[in-house]
Amino acid sequence: MIIENTELEVIKGDITELEVEAIVNAANNQLQMGGGVAGAISKKGGPSIQQEADQIGPIEVGKAAITTAGNLKAKYVIHAATMALDFRTDQEIIRRATRSALEVTKEKNIKSLAFCALGCGVGKFPIDKAARIMLEEVVHYAKWNHNLKKVYFILYTEETFNIFSEIVTERFVRTMEKLTNNPIPTVDIIIDNGEGIVLIERKNPPFGWALPGGFCELGESVETGAFREAEEETGLRVENLKQFHVYSDPKRDPRFHTISVVFTATTDKQPKADSDAKDAKFFSKDNLPAEVAFDHMKIIEDYFRERK
Repeated sequence: MIIENTELEVIKGDITELEVEAIVNAANNQLQMGGGVAGAISKKGGPSIQQEADQIGPIEVGKAAITTAGNLKAKYVIHAATMALDFRTDQEIIRRATRSALEVTKEKNIKSLAFCALGCGVGKFPIDKAARIMLEEVVHYAKWNHNLKKVYFILYTEETFNIFSEIVTERFVRTMEKLTNNPIPTVDIIIDNGEGIVLIERKNPPFGWALPGGFCELGESVETGAFREAEEETGLRVENLKQFHVYSDPKRDPRFHTISVVFTATTDKQPKADSDAKDAKFFSKDNLPAEVAFDHMKIIEDYFRERK
């Protein structure tokens, strides 16, 4: 599986035995290597890894630091802080920690890197969600940075390997390889019933609430895509579809560069979550959810401002 100049592979095995330039440790921000993957790295690599880490830590949750790898076959250990000592993590921390680990490879011009499943041990973050987040960050990094020639996701248990393998090889990589060369056209729909607008709760990362929408499909217009996405995610056949604005900030989507044509529409029906949505409901201007994905809060604020 090739993304730009970077080869990606999912393998089952022991990350401490892999011959790569660097391995990523699922660390706490104090860089204390007690149990799990960190404990295995410390045991096989010897005390020098912890001694170096002690000179660096603590670091910010979501950041990463690099040490040498002691007696391991790798040259370096990149300690990606996926939690504090309260063992709590979430999607944004895992995303930042993955991104930080990738960025650290520039310091030593590292060409081969191995990840374990970040946040899925004592952090108990769902494996499938971690796989999606980590894959998105690797693809995004490989698009703009070419120092890495090989990235491994190496998983110790059969269950974790199977989940990563399915997500990486079957669901995401082929699509991402095709889509990362240019901005991706998308649509979003503001569906208004006169009292509020429909937001969906996303099943997949980036998590949170969002306007219904998605990628345009080959051979369809943006208007057709808006009708389709509205029905797929909310079960609503909307009326009075009108183009609102275009949003194109390259950072509006943390996964890749998207350009969204945003539409307004109306309905007098109740939404029913489907497709990529696990919930769908109306929200008024005064009771919007705290966690809104992408740049959708800006879109919503623009809409309510203009509607007023």
